[in-house]
Amino acid sequence: MAKKKDDERKVVADNRKARFAYAIESTLEAGLQLMGSEVKSLRSGKANIAESYAQAKDGEIFLVNAYIPEYTMANRFNHEPRRPRKLLVHKGEAKRLAISVQREGMTLIPLRVYFTPKGVAKCELGVARGKKLHDKRETEKQRDWSRQRARLMRERG
Repeated sequence: MAKKKDDERKVVADNRKARFAYAIESTLEAGLQLMGSEVKSLRSGKANIAESYAQAKDGEIFLVNAYIPEYTMANRFNHEPRRPRKLLVHKGEAKRLAISVQREGMTLIPLRVYFTPKGVAKCELGVARGKKLHDKRETEKQRDWSRQRARLMRERG
């Protein structure tokens, strides 16, 4: 049996609330430009991208407010935990994302940060539109109903 795509990745940080608060239109894989101490710190698995977002500036995409804790062994060569980090995407892709964010009222949300099997740090970005309160309630209703349906099916065999 072939391995699933998620089995090959080592997920470091996951933004679980993003799929609840936003309607994800499409996803995109982008590389991260990191310092050495950031990579070491990411491997420990203590990063947090829950409050972060991506921003287009001067034809480039930056990951803003992502928390990667300082690496304790890096002493004076350490990094700033919440510094903006450049996302590595093609120039045309960056332009397309910047236009969609400006024109259509979309936002770029990081969904997860992971390492590929080759050891390269990647960020999965979602082009998303914010959900209204009634949309969130509908999502919760569907989730509850699917849980209840699964429970009933288990009981009946």
